[in-house]
Amino acid sequence: MKLRRRALYAALAALFLLHNDLPLWNDARLVLGLPVGLVYHLAFCAAAALVMAGLVAWAWPSRLDDDEGGRRR
Repeated sequence: MKLRRRALYAALAALFLLHNDLPLWNDARLVLGLPVGLVYHLAFCAAAALVMAGLVAWAWPSRLDDDEGGRRR
């Protein structure tokens, strides 16, 4: 479980580094009829959504699911 959590944190760091598409900024190519920079950001958003879903599923602290009385929600 700890390895999965570390892998998710590493993926989060990779997403942070890959956020800007500077090499594609002036690229006029089209992919599927869309500018290559837009396709890059579509893929980036999909990857970010998957990483965030993984973080919620496997790295969410269980204490945050307890209410003030210590009972599970």
